[in-house]
Amino acid sequence: MQRSFVPVAAESHFPIQNLPFGVFSTAERPEPRIGVRIGDFVLDLREMEHRGFFRDVFGDEHVLCKRSLNKFMGRGREAWRAVRRTLTQLLSEDCATLRDDAALRAAVLVPAETVRMHLPCEIGDYTDFYSSREHATNVGKMFRGEANALLPNWTWLPVGYHGRSSSIGVSPQEIRRPLGQSNPKDEPTPQFGPSRMMDFELEVGALIGPGNAQGEPIPVGAALDHVFGLVLVNDWSARDIQKWEYVPLGPFLAKNFATTISPWVVPMEALAPFACAGPKQEPEPLAYLRDASAAPTFDIRLEAQLRTPTMREWDVICRTNFRNLYWSIAQQVAHHTVGGCNLRPGDLLASGTISGAAADSYGSLLELAWRGERPLTLSNGEKRASLQDGDELTLSGWCDGVGYRVGFGECSGRITPALSG
Repeated sequence: MQRSFVPVAAESHFPIQNLPFGVFSTAERPEPRIGVRIGDFVLDLREMEHRGFFRDVFGDEHVLCKRSLNKFMGRGREAWRAVRRTLTQLLSEDCATLRDDAALRAAVLVPAETVRMHLPCEIGDYTDFYSSREHATNVGKMFRGEANALLPNWTWLPVGYHGRSSSIGVSPQEIRRPLGQSNPKDEPTPQFGPSRMMDFELEVGALIGPGNAQGEPIPVGAALDHVFGLVLVNDWSARDIQKWEYVPLGPFLAKNFATTISPWVVPMEALAPFACAGPKQEPEPLAYLRDASAAPTFDIRLEAQLRTPTMREWDVICRTNFRNLYWSIAQQVAHHTVGGCNLRPGDLLASGTISGAAADSYGSLLELAWRGERPLTLSNGEKRASLQDGDELTLSGWCDGVGYRVGFGECSGRITPALSG
């Protein structure tokens, strides 16, 4: 097994097999810059590029000394692979270049505990899909009954909606409880005020690299060439506002107040060893959505943990897996572009809530507490059917290799009180 000269704990999400990209700053150098996580350190790629370490990849052009990953993301898979090869070599335990140069190490390796993380890229557009059959079925049962749980189009196409990119933030984040209209008792007149049904949604997001020209769809077989990497996504939701507003055009204020992503982007190359089969798709998708790959998805273990203001420890309230998604990333990209929509570097495509078949694998409180009918009882005796002010919610995800773990770190947020309405 390949190892880095940088010490990496066995349970770390960031061994040399991962090398995720992010954007960071420090108190001493407050300008955001690109880095790669290795163990408990961040490798400063701006400093590395200025010292000529990527000249074989980019020549005299500077790509990695920017304030965001967009330019690098747009360069495509060959450039990503070339940079990854260089980084893997420089960080390996048998390479002396960094290992034996104390001054160089001090200049380019920054302790992770000292950094502030920023959004990894400028996210121009954000699409949220609805690709978990279990989640869609659960929600359908609650609101339409078991006979009409899945709408007729669901098994034919990846359902999605366009979200709000301006309110995407990076973990850890404080989430202000939103204001809006709701009508919980179906009265003639709705009420206005803070949401009383705050929820999380456990999702994974794909960040787009090279896009496509408007009017030129991306074939499903080439779709992953356009995906730079994955992040965790918490699509915070105000369920009472959503219930009142979503007909006929879907969620609006219930979703646009905040979305949180994890700061480190795990490259597709790091996830490749964990490719696996997904759910059987019946009926067979239409031709443009037929993915010939035998392993179109990834075995990523996912967890949600909750801590209330009176708790010292976290409670795990959900364990699920990315492989549960019915529609794959490639199918989402192909469907997104088939009508001619042009994707651009930095666009975010979120999976939708990821739920499994078991009750403890549901990826939202809406399901875990079954619309409030079965509130969760936490380890300290408190009950939760929705998130309360001061509650903290953390998502995590990882792939287990032989002797190492490729992970995403954490995606965390804390609910804060609403402004007076």
